[in-house]
Amino acid sequence: MAVTRDHLLAWLEALERTYAENRSWLTDLDAAIGDADHGANMARGFAAARAEAAQNAPGDLRGVLQVAAASLIRKVGGASGPLYGTLFLKASTACAGKETLDAAGVVAMFQAGIKGIQQLGKAAEGDKTMLDALLPALGAMRKGLENGTELNVILADATAAAERGMLATTPMQARKGRASYLGPRSVGHQDPGATSAWLLLRAAAETFGK
Repeated sequence: MAVTRDHLLAWLEALERTYAENRSWLTDLDAAIGDADHGANMARGFAAARAEAAQNAPGDLRGVLQVAAASLIRKVGGASGPLYGTLFLKASTACAGKETLDAAGVVAMFQAGIKGIQQLGKAAEGDKTMLDALLPALGAMRKGLENGTELNVILADATAAAERGMLATTPMQARKGRASYLGPRSVGHQDPGATSAWLLLRAAAETFGK
């Protein structure tokens, strides 16, 4: 299957619903080791991104992701706005000049976005951040692509890898972000950023797999 502009718009709609439905959960996770605003920020940011994309009706793949990036940077508070905004902005560069994305194109899109987060946040796997979900997911995507797997299976496997990475943050001590200020007290709590990253990939799998 090929991912089109309409798939990206549908992804933003799914993300708006996803973060609205999981707002309280993300807030509770963030209350334990952060500022208790991650749920509200994500819900507000993706509602704005979906609304702006619908209103402006970007004509291509890159435009949809650029509009989303700008909205997230403006509307999402804390570190999450710049990080998720960078994810979408860098992902848009992989879509330049393309009307559709095949499996390799989708993997390239996520790879560019995740690399952007790494460059901005200077974090690595094991630091108890969103990258603990995103990097295993990217590894699963690359493996699936190498094996010639269909896109829906690639994304399902990536989502499963992200979930395992998310759950693995619970026993970690945070080394980056607001949670790192807590030191050993950050142990025993699932990272909210890794959780929202898993939700983002799950929504992509559900949307692009149709």
